[in-house]
Amino acid sequence: MSQTEKNLYTAFVGEAKACLRLLGFAEKADQEGYTQMAKLFRAISSAEKVHALKHLRQLKVVKSTEENLKAAFESETTVSENIYPDFIKVAEEEGNDAARIGFSHARDAESFHAKLYKNAIDHMIEEKETTYHVCSVCGYVVDGTPPDECPVCGAKKEMFFEVA
Repeated sequence: MSQTEKNLYTAFVGEAKACLRLLGFAEKADQEGYTQMAKLFRAISSAEKVHALKHLRQLKVVKSTEENLKAAFESETTVSENIYPDFIKVAEEEGNDAARIGFSHARDAESFHAKLYKNAIDHMIEEKETTYHVCSVCGYVVDGTPPDECPVCGAKKEMFFEVA
C-alpha cells in the first residue's frame, strides 16, 4: 500500500468518525432545544460524509453490489465472532457493565446483519422489495415488520424506525 493510500484511509476514518460524532452532537443540541446548532452540526456532518465517501471511492473499496454484499457479510461475521467477544471480556474484567451490554448488543445485532446480507442476495435474484426497520436501542435490523419485542435488547416495537 502506498503512502497516499494509507493517507486516504486515515482521512476516510477521520471524516467518517467526524460525520457520526457531529450527528451525536446534533441529537444532543436538539434535546437541549438548540435547533439552529443541531442544523449546523447536521450540515457539517453531511459535508464530512461527502469527504469520507470521496476518499472511499479513491481507495476503490466500493465495488459491484455483489462484491459489496460479500465484503459486508464477511465484515459483519468477523466483527461479531472475533472482535466483540474480546471487547465483552475486557469490559467484564474491568467491571464496566454499560460497555459490556453495549458490546453484547452490537455483537448480537451484527450477527443478524450478516444474515440479512445473505437474504439480500436472494432478494436481488427475486427482485423482491422489502422494508427494513432498525431498533434505535441496539441496532438490530429486521427485514419486514418489526417484532413486538427486539430479540437482542428487548425494546418494544415502538423503538424501531423504518429505513427509507
